[in-house]
Amino acid sequence: MDRFELRRLDYSLTEDHQALQAAYKQFFSTHCGIETVRAAEESGFDKNLWERLCAMGATTMALPESVGGDGATLVDLTLVAEEIGRSLAPVPWIDHVCAARLLERLGAVDTDVVSGSRLAAFDPHQDTVVGPRLLPTGSIADAILIRDGSDIVRLTFDTRPTTVDNIGRLPMAWIDPAAADSRTVLASGTGALAEYQRALDEWRLLTASALVGMVEQTMTIAAEFAKTRYTLGVPIGTLQAISHPLANMAITVASGRNLAYRAGWFMDNEPDERPELAASAFVFMAEEAAKAATMAVHIQGGLGVSAEAAATAYLVRARGWPLAGGDPGATACRIGDIVAARETAY
Repeated sequence: MDRFELRRLDYSLTEDHQALQAAYKQFFSTHCGIETVRAAEESGFDKNLWERLCAMGATTMALPESVGGDGATLVDLTLVAEEIGRSLAPVPWIDHVCAARLLERLGAVDTDVVSGSRLAAFDPHQDTVVGPRLLPTGSIADAILIRDGSDIVRLTFDTRPTTVDNIGRLPMAWIDPAAADSRTVLASGTGALAEYQRALDEWRLLTASALVGMVEQTMTIAAEFAKTRYTLGVPIGTLQAISHPLANMAITVASGRNLAYRAGWFMDNEPDERPELAASAFVFMAEEAAKAATMAVHIQGGLGVSAEAAATAYLVRARGWPLAGGDPGATACRIGDIVAARETAY
């Protein structure tokens, strides 16, 4: 079996992957503690953390070398997204890199977007939205990409929209295309819409990976608590009502992670072969992350629902981050359409 064929079946990480993940894990553990997360909740954005992240090359890595990037693969990007979810980092990295990659494919990316000094965002809703829409990076983005019929349009606003409070603690805002101060059509037609769909799939893939990191950390929080609390003279972690849910969390992490790696590999190497994988990873993790975070809170009992508990911070984001792109059910419908079309073609 040649190496290419083997890679379609084996999604274990290389030494380079492991080094990349270790570097970003160290970065976020150093610069993004729970205090940093809490301090940024009102705006949903920590500018200082974002600048540090950009200086590390997290935005340039996502783009081809032809535009000044580092040519990272989607599997590489899932590793960074996982660490963002693990730390609950208040930075719009997923939205920005997906929008930047779309701009590059449309021939409209600039050096400021590549470096991250100019924030780009896009509308991640699977269904086409008409009129005002609630976007996850709307209150801080310098440029926003949307679909308008068969056009891909870039919007800019002289005055940033007001942040809308949300359970995901994201820099959300209502964006009205009709109120934009500048409107530029970047591309039109079926090819442009296909590139936008690619950006949507990348957003769902990276969000799924962020949720994997989030679940793994909630599992760690719950497991550490279960080892230190006793009932009837034994750690509560020895009870089936605790140990079995923790085991389910571990299964969710392994399953979601492998599915994300597989989806990223196919999107880079055989994009037409399994187009439903990215959406499948997202739908799976959108449901399982909320379950895992809820169970972590339950394991901690009254402490888990306190404002000071880290588990509470993970719970609200586990529920809120997947909703930034609208109803995950719309993505599930896309999976059904893809599979149905494939089955009826034979």
